[in-house]
Amino acid sequence: MSSTAQTASAFIEGAPPGEQVYFLKPPFRTPEFTLRVDIKALTIKEPNVLSSLGPAFKKYHEEQFTAVKLPGGSQQVIISSHNEIEEGRYYDIESQSSFSYDHTTQEASAVQSYNLESQHSDLVKSILKSLSSHAKEHYPSPSTSYGVYPIENDSAIAILTVASKYSPNNFWNGRWRSLYIYSPSSNSLKGSIRVDVHYYEDGNVRLLTEKPLSSSVSSGSAPDIVRQIAQGEKKYQEDLNRAFGQLSEGAFKGLRRQLPVTRQKIEWEKISSYRLGQDIGGGRSR
Repeated sequence: MSSTAQTASAFIEGAPPGEQVYFLKPPFRTPEFTLRVDIKALTIKEPNVLSSLGPAFKKYHEEQFTAVKLPGGSQQVIISSHNEIEEGRYYDIESQSSFSYDHTTQEASAVQSYNLESQHSDLVKSILKSLSSHAKEHYPSPSTSYGVYPIENDSAIAILTVASKYSPNNFWNGRWRSLYIYSPSSNSLKGSIRVDVHYYEDGNVRLLTEKPLSSSVSSGSAPDIVRQIAQGEKKYQEDLNRAFGQLSEGAFKGLRRQLPVTRQKIEWEKISSYRLGQDIGGGRSR
């Protein structure tokens, strides 16, 4: 891969939530909620590089649990490595369908009927039902998607939730992702929560956090599995709220001097009459 392709791929894979780059052909097509990251400018001398960026888009969409609405459908479904049937084709249990997905154009097509074949199909569907209630209660709709999929040769179950919120008019975007792996044989539940928030008004601040979680679900029932998830996510949300409060009252205040070196407040309405070095700095005029 050329250095230009590597640079462009890095831009794509590192794009904050809601600020991804999409294109059909130059010029780039950008959804209303996105900021335009001009990959075209990076590849203007090597236009053939554009056709090699498919793997970067694929990696981004699968890792970010990108949600897409199927043709004729009303609910968004998740794109991830956990529900990929074959290259570029995915399935969704709730809608009982499989579909092709173009990572470059971010469009779903070729929808077909899909029936889950798994020894844990009843448990998967029960978890999906409980997860649906959990998501509707705790996450904003319709910007939330979820999915439950058998993985690892049908020996484990992946439980995914993604909730995104975009506010470009207020210069911020954010996404919550959670992934849990449940093992029916050991009744263990392991996973992580990832939060990604980007604030870019007169600056560029990005929050990236990851919280690992693990627990044991002795009953192995779907309601108990989702209950463990809900408890862990609630506690992490409370921890984040406390951390932000401490930042506001502690570290952030330390970044800004409370008073000038003279220990006196500046009277801004008189700022034009101050003499630099005397009134502000405390020095003498010559």
